[in-house]
Amino acid sequence: MLTLTRSVGETIRIGDDIEVHVVEVRGGTVRLGFKAPREVAIHREEVYKQIAEANLLAAQVTADTLGALAAFAPTAPEAPAEGAVEPAEPVADTAGRPAPAVD
Repeated sequence: MLTLTRSVGETIRIGDDIEVHVVEVRGGTVRLGFKAPREVAIHREEVYKQIAEANLLAAQVTADTLGALAAFAPTAPEAPAEGAVEPAEPVADTAGRPAPAVD
C-alpha cells in the first residue's frame, strides 16, 4: 500500500485520467473529491461490498429457478415417427381460393 501525506487543496493523480483532491480535513474525517472518466466506477467500500454481494446472489441459479423458467419456454413440436408420412397441406389456387379437399 502506498501512503501519502497531502494537505487541503492538494491533488493525487492515478494514471493519466484520475485525480483525487483533498477538499477538507476536519477532526478525524477527510473529504476527498474525484475526477475520473464516466466509465470508472467509484464507490465507498461498504457500497462496493453490497454491489459485489448482490451480483454474486444474482449469478447463482438454482434448480428451482430453472424449473420455474421452464414453464415459460416454448415446447418443440413432436417429431413424426420414423417412416411415417405426414399429410400434404392443401394449397390455394392462383385466385387465393383453397384447394378442394382430397379424400
